[in-house]
Amino acid sequence: MTSYLDAWRDLPRPQFFMLLVLAVAVGLANVRQPYPEIAPLHHIPTLLLVLAAPLLLGRWPLSNKAVGALLIFWLLHTLGGRYTYSNVPYDEWAHALNGPAFSDMFGLARNGYDRLVHFAFGLLWVLPFSEAMRRHAGMGRRGSLWMALLFVGTASALYEIFEWMLTILLAPDMANEYNGQQGDMWDAQKDMAAAIVGAVIAALWHGRKSKRTG
Repeated sequence: MTSYLDAWRDLPRPQFFMLLVLAVAVGLANVRQPYPEIAPLHHIPTLLLVLAAPLLLGRWPLSNKAVGALLIFWLLHTLGGRYTYSNVPYDEWAHALNGPAFSDMFGLARNGYDRLVHFAFGLLWVLPFSEAMRRHAGMGRRGSLWMALLFVGTASALYEIFEWMLTILLAPDMANEYNGQQGDMWDAQKDMAAAIVGAVIAALWHGRKSKRTG
C-alpha cells in the first residue's frame, strides 16, 4: 500500500490533477445515470485505469502533453459512456445555446458521437504511443509514428471484436445499445476507418512538427 501511495506522490503535479479530473468526471457521469444497466460496462474500465495509472506512469513515464492527450480522449469516452454513446444529446445542447442542430449542419442521419470518439482515439493516441516508443523502446521519430499508426489500426480492430464478445457474454439483450450500431451493418468498419483517419492526421502533424524543430 505504501508503494502505491508513493506512486501517486511521485507523479508530476499536472498529471496527478489530470487523473483527479478524470476520476471526478467518472463520478459526475454516474450522477442520476440515465442508463444504469449499461453504464458499468463503460465506466468500470476507466476507473481501473485511473487506479493503475500511477503505477504505469511510474514504470513508463510520459510527458504532460502526452498524458493530456490521453485525458482528453478518456473525458470524451466518459461523456459518451454516460449516454451509451448513441444517445449523447448534442443537438439538444446546441438548441439550448440557440444554435443549429449538429445533425442538420452535417447532414447526420444517426447520432455521430461514437464516430467522433473513434476519430479522437486515432488523433489523440498517436502522440503518447509514439513518445512511449521513443522513450522506452529506443525507436526513432519516424519509426515511432509508424508504430503508432499500426497500434491505432490494430487496437481499433481488437476493440470491435472485444466489444462484440463483451456484449454477447455479459449483456446479449443490450448488444445493440452498448455497441451503438444504430442499425448500421458497417458500423465497426466505419469506426475503424475514423480512428485510422485521425491517426494519419496526427502522424502527419507530428512528423512535420518534428522536422521544423529538428
